[in-house]
Amino acid sequence: MTTDHREEGHLPHGTDHPGEGDGPPPATPEARAGELFADFVAKEAADVPLPGRATARRFAALAGLGRRDLSLARLAEGHLDAAAILHETEGTLPAPDERWGVWAARPPGPGVRARRTGQGWLLSGLKPYCSGARSCTHALVTADADDGYRLFAVALGHPGVRPVDGTWPAVGMRGSDTLDVTFADVPARAVGGPDGYLDRPGFLHGGIGVAACWLGGAQAVATALYDRAAGGGLNDHAAAHLGSVDLLLHTAGTMVREAGDAIDADPLDRRGEARLRGLRVRALVERVCTEVMGHVGRATGAGPLCHDERHARAVADLTVYVRQHHAESNLAELGRLVAQDTPGADR
Repeated sequence: MTTDHREEGHLPHGTDHPGEGDGPPPATPEARAGELFADFVAKEAADVPLPGRATARRFAALAGLGRRDLSLARLAEGHLDAAAILHETEGTLPAPDERWGVWAARPPGPGVRARRTGQGWLLSGLKPYCSGARSCTHALVTADADDGYRLFAVALGHPGVRPVDGTWPAVGMRGSDTLDVTFADVPARAVGGPDGYLDRPGFLHGGIGVAACWLGGAQAVATALYDRAAGGGLNDHAAAHLGSVDLLLHTAGTMVREAGDAIDADPLDRRGEARLRGLRVRALVERVCTEVMGHVGRATGAGPLCHDERHARAVADLTVYVRQHHAESNLAELGRLVAQDTPGADR
């Protein structure tokens, strides 16, 4: 009688030592995005224009990063935004070997407090949504101080800085390594004055940079439909969806590009148009992203979501990332601004 080794709990011949010779385990999404981020900072970041200087090209670079990988785009956008803030407020830029983030989330809760000592500022507390928690070397961190809401530069190698494992269990944007981080008497340097982070024109310009990343993510999602068209697998149903997707992406791309040109024409926002512009662009791009995901899914069915890892990750990432838009809250703010400029709106 022959014996089935599988019934005895043995592996087939030649595989008695599972894992032996299989090589290293595949990199985690966080490690993979972290490597891409480090490579971007080393080789590409210096060539991306600052806001107010060929801003449309800056936005195009961010959209390109979004097409490549949204987690990479999130990390790169944070570094580029930090560089813009440092240049705007201090006239400095990150050193070549530094990778920066901007950690400015402010949901309900105690948050991070800053206290002034004889030796300088110290930060303590918990900051949520810190992208690049384990891949950034430095961060600009917002905190409440006795004299207002402030921005601080922090070197993340200090032992009082601790990312909290397990605080991003989500699948979408996992590669961005967006964890909660605790601070315990961490030395910090004040960047700008009280409330200066939110009041500067660059804050409004930077919001469009985030939308450019979203747009790149929508372009990545649409690739599945464009590839189907290139392969000749386009029926009338899918062709109608492709037409809608192309119209949406072209419209959003045009609006983002024109916003960049408008920023170059008025980088200090002397005309007071930046908030209205930013709200319009972000709202449009958010809607475009949502509709593109719907059109592509309806045109291609479950196939790409089930069998194309890159497409499935692009959809999951964009679904999470675009929720950085505050939906009806931002639309209400847009409506109030429009009403202020509408003759007779207060009657």
